Amino acid sequence: MQTNTQPSATEDPHAVLAALSARLDDLVETAGPDVWNLDTPAEGWDVGMQIAHLAWTDEVSVTAVNDPDAFQGVVETAMADPTGFVDAGAAEIAATGRDEVLARWRLARGELADALKAADPGDQVPWFGPPMRPKSMTTARIMETWAHGIDVADAVGVALDSDPAFVSALPHVARLGFKTRGFAYLMNGLEAPTSEVHVALTLADGSVLEFGPADAEQRVTGPVLDFCLLVTQRVHRADTALEAVGDDAEEWLRIAQAFAGLPGGGREEGARA
Repeated sequence: MQTNTQPSATEDPHAVLAALSARLDDLVETAGPDVWNLDTPAEGWDVGMQIAHLAWTDEVSVTAVNDPDAFQGVVETAMADPTGFVDAGAAEIAATGRDEVLARWRLARGELADALKAADPGDQVPWFGPPMRPKSMTTARIMETWAHGIDVADAVGVALDSDPAFVSALPHVARLGFKTRGFAYLMNGLEAPTSEVHVALTLADGSVLEFGPADAEQRVTGPVLDFCLLVTQRVHRADTALEAVGDDAEEWLRIAQAFAGLPGGGREEGARA
């Protein structure tokens, strides 16, 4: 059995993000205007809101990379309404209509790609969670685009679980999901355990993506897709084939989140069985 400890060296995160965004764009464009107001699995969010959220977040990300001082003003505004600020921003864009939303998303993601590629790799880009280096922010945008893309695909009835652009994103989403273990505890008001966790995730080609010490007593194993769906809270823990060894490993899977901000409500059991 082949073992990988890193996402494929050939899968540059900038290229992965570009391909992922283009595939989601194509999906929405091909589905046509009739699906724009179709409800997605995220309660209260239709397809248009999902794309508007990506547009808003990409625009804010450009500000974070290019003008950290201006971004600090965004953070201060967010602190006044931490539970509703992001949704309000996305809703404002969504209200402009399908054509404008798509145009803004295309422009914003292109500007962000240029900004991230041009940034000094050692820079610390501020964010709503911990600051990130440009490469990590690119990975975070992969995670967001992948997760919201899954919601859109589920809503319109298109299976993207094995789509090349979405599959290429999985190692990047998984890595971020592993790295945010401590952050998940913090956001849930819990003290993170000192134990290490070994994560071994099986890819479609049978190879295994591994994170954490190989000799750790706490362990998580299973399909990489299930892990990515769980850390983005797109599936209920009970609807995955993930196996946890150790109480700390099981508790982490219960609260895992790869995204910044307050803990989400997750999905009900059976919603994506």
